[in-house]
Amino acid sequence: MDFEVKDKVGYIIAVISEFAEAHSLNTSQAYRYLERFQGLDFVDKFYGVEHTFSFEDVIDDLTAYCNRKGGALV
Repeated sequence: MDFEVKDKVGYIIAVISEFAEAHSLNTSQAYRYLERFQGLDFVDKFYGVEHTFSFEDVIDDLTAYCNRKGGALV
């Protein structure tokens, strides 16, 4: 399935913002954390499925994924 790049980019920006809010970070901190622990790769790779879930579920998935990759946020 091909997704439009602009849709994917907009979604990833929204996910970063929601992740920041959920973990009391600013968006720059959230971006760096997600980049460091491969969370952005996760969202990109599984966009087809993840964008059908609520942001709460996506943030839970990302938090758990980054934790498995060495991240400390729980």
